[in-house]
Amino acid sequence: MNTVPTDEAGLSKMIPILKEYINNSAENTPKNPLGPFKTDSSIYQKPPESGLRVTWMGHSSLLIEIDGKTILTDPVWSERASFLPFLGPKRFFEPPLALKDLPHLDAIIISHDHYDHLDKATIKHFAGSTIPFICTLGVAKYLTSYGIVANFITELDWGDSIMVDQQGCVITAAPARHFSGRGIINRDETLWASFVIKGNKHKIFYGADSGWFDGFKKIGDIYGPFDLTMLEIGAYGKYWPDIHMGPDHASDAHLALRGKLMMPIHWGTFNLAPHAWYEPIERLATYAKEKDIKLFAPTPGEPTEVKEYVSGWWKKYL
Repeated sequence: MNTVPTDEAGLSKMIPILKEYINNSAENTPKNPLGPFKTDSSIYQKPPESGLRVTWMGHSSLLIEIDGKTILTDPVWSERASFLPFLGPKRFFEPPLALKDLPHLDAIIISHDHYDHLDKATIKHFAGSTIPFICTLGVAKYLTSYGIVANFITELDWGDSIMVDQQGCVITAAPARHFSGRGIINRDETLWASFVIKGNKHKIFYGADSGWFDGFKKIGDIYGPFDLTMLEIGAYGKYWPDIHMGPDHASDAHLALRGKLMMPIHWGTFNLAPHAWYEPIERLATYAKEKDIKLFAPTPGEPTEVKEYVSGWWKKYL
């Protein structure tokens, strides 16, 4: 279903990937515990002066306040990104804000069905609510099984759009280069996507999971420029270069999208690849200087107005 031929690092790559992990000596998991990070939820009682504020809850979970609307992306609050509560990648730090303390949500975006983006326990927290869920084709079956009312779910194909309300906030699903599946035998039965989020004043891009492809330029030409691009920089490896970008290609994607500011996501939260937990952000900082890219990298859990800002929070744990 990808627009270009893509090696999804399936069963044929399993043995070399396992060998790479076994022989790996990088600090995949922080030696020094991260956090705790805490979000002051009272901040949400006052809208951002600029109209655009983002709170990074870790990985790809973002609380986005854009022009009067609040959107949550790929919420994962569980301790592990896994189908088992005692196995699989474990969070480096606890979520900065309890689910019960989240502000009013106008929409929740689910980009695809992988465990580090679609978390059953977290979704169950919203069971029976009237919050609109916006997801990719085929993902609704999981949401309804977790208790989300079908009437409040909208599945999008690439190019489809939905209005969050009648005040001009529009969310559009755009292509991404990735794959799907919550098990070995059900690969690519559901769709994956990136998202364009357009408010009355601001326009931002949520990249979710994707490898590099020329589709970023097409998205930038059609929907850009963007006030902010939120792009994955972690979980890269030599055996799966097509399905995750890493900091070098992510910075190229930002430029192709015609972004003004770049926010690194999908790093510093789970051990998902054979690189040091801090390597993606350190490498991105170098590429940003080389490519003249302005970064937006707040501390986890810190509601931050979008402007050029690099907190450097990770350095204290090295």
